Amino acid sequence: MPENSPSLPPLDESSKPGSTSELTITGTVQSGVESGCLILEHEGTVYGIYGSYDSSIVYAGAEVTLHGVIDEGMMTTCQQGTPFVVSEAETAG
Repeated sequence: MPENSPSLPPLDESSKPGSTSELTITGTVQSGVESGCLILEHEGTVYGIYGSYDSSIVYAGAEVTLHGVIDEGMMTTCQQGTPFVVSEAETAG
C-alpha cells in the first residue's frame, strides 16, 4: 500500500525569508522602544526601519512612503518589528 505524505504547495518567491522582492510601505514613522530606533506600521505589520535614507524625510512623526526589502535574518538591537531595509524614501501624499 503506497503511503501518502502530506505536502504543502511551494512558497511564492516573494514570501520566502531573505527574499529580495521590493516592497512599498506607507504610514507614520514612530520612535521605537530603543533609543534611535524607528518603526512604521503598515497593514497590521510593524516594520523596523533600516538602511540609508534621508533623515530629513524619515523621522518620528513623518508620513512617508518607503521602498525596500524585508530582511528577516538581520540582527538588530531595536527589539521591534520586521527589519525593513529602505532603498528609497519619500514624503507620503
